[in-house]
Amino acid sequence: MNQELKGRGPVILQVIPRLEVGGAERAVIDVARATIEAGGTALVVSEGGELEPELLRAKARHINMPVASKSPLAIQRNAGRLADLIRSESVDLIHARSRAPAWSALKASKRAGIPFVTTFHAPYNFKNGIKKRYNSVMTRGDRVIAISEFVAKHIRENYGVGDDRLRLIHRGINVVGFDPAAVSTERVASLAARWNLPDGVPIVMLPGRLARWKGQHVMVNAMQQLQRDAICLLVGVGSGREGLRREIEKDIAQRSLQGRAVLIDGIQDMAAAYRLADVVVSASIEPEGFGRVAVEAQAMGVPVVATNHGGAQETVEPGVTGWLVRPDDPAALSQAVAAALDLDEEARVKLAAVARARTVERFSRTAMCAATLDVYRELIAWP
Repeated sequence: MNQELKGRGPVILQVIPRLEVGGAERAVIDVARATIEAGGTALVVSEGGELEPELLRAKARHINMPVASKSPLAIQRNAGRLADLIRSESVDLIHARSRAPAWSALKASKRAGIPFVTTFHAPYNFKNGIKKRYNSVMTRGDRVIAISEFVAKHIRENYGVGDDRLRLIHRGINVVGFDPAAVSTERVASLAARWNLPDGVPIVMLPGRLARWKGQHVMVNAMQQLQRDAICLLVGVGSGREGLRREIEKDIAQRSLQGRAVLIDGIQDMAAAYRLADVVVSASIEPEGFGRVAVEAQAMGVPVVATNHGGAQETVEPGVTGWLVRPDDPAALSQAVAAALDLDEEARVKLAAVARARTVERFSRTAMCAATLDVYRELIAWP
């Protein structure tokens, strides 16, 4: 079977801790699908997760392996497992997307004598030499992919990786699915009814899992200061952070924002959710490596307010597609949200057209996948 697979093109192995919902995980699936469409074979090693069925629908193969563990013993054992997999499946290249599995992948690639690629998804913090060395595995690839210029700068300045190995490939989104023309009025109306939203009240939306650094508490504070009749939806907060959830719910009550600030858990149709919104907010108080929310919202033609650091400085054009505000500044956030809500129809239509065109041109998953496969072609024979 392996020889038959090899006849169709190279075998690419991606390694990631889990296949939960997230930007890195979706990138794994997108690149796996592109690999198969280009005539290759796509293998993914992880501990599984809710995105595993989507990976299998893309016709990639999933191998379950305990690669999320940071234990030195587990990393060593996983290196052996990966080396065995590389031999048995005639893998041509291994691509790691997180630190713990990257250490295993690096060891396995050296044993097997195949190229090793990493994607640096965030500017990993370090306070001492030990942590910096642990992080450094992400810079040891034959090619090192940064998902934004912000991340690339961090790599250059802290790890000395030169342009001979460093490649900038912005994360890409599905600009076909995130297209207002592709989202029916029925989908939007169904979502509005499910969330019991009143007609005619502007919607401010902050999508993102519940985490202190995501800035939901800043958004709640900003809503208290917003001198507008509007509802804020904190969408996709999920479970697992019950303490923080109770804290935010208490904050909402103390600020008398019941009904004006609402936490919403699971969301299956983000494109329809964006169409419901009058303005989308990314209020992260720590810089994000890229930040999918701002890009997806702009693809849907929605005004964006984001914090002025990290990847948002590359994805949001102030005064053209949205606003950038100081991090952890509720007053500044409130003022920018008010400005977005005050846009007249002509200005809103113009912003939507520019925002979508810019996103399609710069941040499509098609472009991301093509650039990633080009990196592979720098290291292996692939027509």
